[in-house]
Amino acid sequence: MMTETLNSNNHLSQKGENKMDDMGWKAKLKLPPKDNRIKTSDVTDTRGNEFEEFCLKRELLMGIFEKGWEKPSPIQEAAIPIALVGKDILARAKNGTGKTGAYSIPVLEQIDPTKDYIQALIIVPTRELALQTSQICIELAKHMHIRVMVTTGGTNLKDDIMRIYQKVQVIIATPGRILDLMDKEVANMANCRMLVLDEADKLLSQDFKGMLDHVIMKLPKERQILLFSATFPLSVKNFMEKHLREPYEINLMEELTLKGVTQYYAFVQERQKVHCLNTLFSKLQINQSIIFCNSTQRVELLAKKITELGYCCYYIHAKMQQAHRNRVFHDFRSGLCRNLVCSDLFTRGIDVQAVNVVINFDFPKMAETYLHRIGRSGRFGHLGIAINLITYEDRFDLHRIEKELGTEIKPIPKVIDPALYVPRPEDQNSTHEEQNISK
Repeated sequence: MMTETLNSNNHLSQKGENKMDDMGWKAKLKLPPKDNRIKTSDVTDTRGNEFEEFCLKRELLMGIFEKGWEKPSPIQEAAIPIALVGKDILARAKNGTGKTGAYSIPVLEQIDPTKDYIQALIIVPTRELALQTSQICIELAKHMHIRVMVTTGGTNLKDDIMRIYQKVQVIIATPGRILDLMDKEVANMANCRMLVLDEADKLLSQDFKGMLDHVIMKLPKERQILLFSATFPLSVKNFMEKHLREPYEINLMEELTLKGVTQYYAFVQERQKVHCLNTLFSKLQINQSIIFCNSTQRVELLAKKITELGYCCYYIHAKMQQAHRNRVFHDFRSGLCRNLVCSDLFTRGIDVQAVNVVINFDFPKMAETYLHRIGRSGRFGHLGIAINLITYEDRFDLHRIEKELGTEIKPIPKVIDPALYVPRPEDQNSTHEEQNISK
């Protein structure tokens, strides 16, 4: 009897210790400053789940919380539990609503760190997005002993070959480079059972003709494919029917544009555009801005003009050397400069939380391009504005794009209410990315 009581007491004290341990690990986390900025329903309209409810490994939860992610967004709530049971997914969600977390969390959860081979492949269309995605995966997995590698065109192939031979478990890549490594039999995909395609509409466009079919041929028959796309053209539909097995479909796109982004247009003549931009710079409370042009040549010319006006300005486009592109991208994200002029290279998935103003110096022809451009502002449910400089020739494109996206682009008022795009003073110190940005 005495022994039973002792055993039961031991059991109780053990349970108590486990409970303390359960509470204690969270208290020891190094959490970033809280982000108190207003968020729109794109990311707050959740079912109220917690990350702990997904039965994730504690090491992964530690990475999630230390990244500053407090609760799952709607796309994460919808995708994570389904992905964890191994089902294929076709997910449509707006940019800037937490898509990267929606696939990287289930991918990392399913990696076995004791096995020294490639277990997951994440393919994205641009080098910048690959770097950004790998950074997120590395941060989430920092307590997990998982080796994550990024490989893209424009970098030294030999270096990548050496790194793969040192055994990696997760690869984030652009299509051309990973195919190269597969064809050279350096990247062995025999045990890679997870494939993620982010920005699938772009990956399945003519720019990457048939590359993904080629990648899939190298994967094992038993595999899981997670496909994320903001738009759903025929190419995605055909690919889905060919390669996905009874995919679980998630569609959070009841409307296409982000709720937090207010859109304006200003009618100008081509020769007035720089003057108009100068006026905007002097009147707006820009935290950081991205300014889009329709050609690489115009990107460089405009950046030069903005610098001559006395504003700090970087530029980035596809014809620049990769090392230079990486430097610009990194420095802009770090807040070393307030304004970035770019071509459409920079529209896909690029996440700079501090951007609150997007300006279309040149108006795009395609609704899809417009959607991705203005989605650089108002990231993760925060507020932002998009301003379009419209010439006489652009007026038909403006009306068509409004119609196609079912959105309203309003004439620019004399004064834009700062509440539409400027974080309140009490929110200003809430995110370290928004500090010390030079003019």
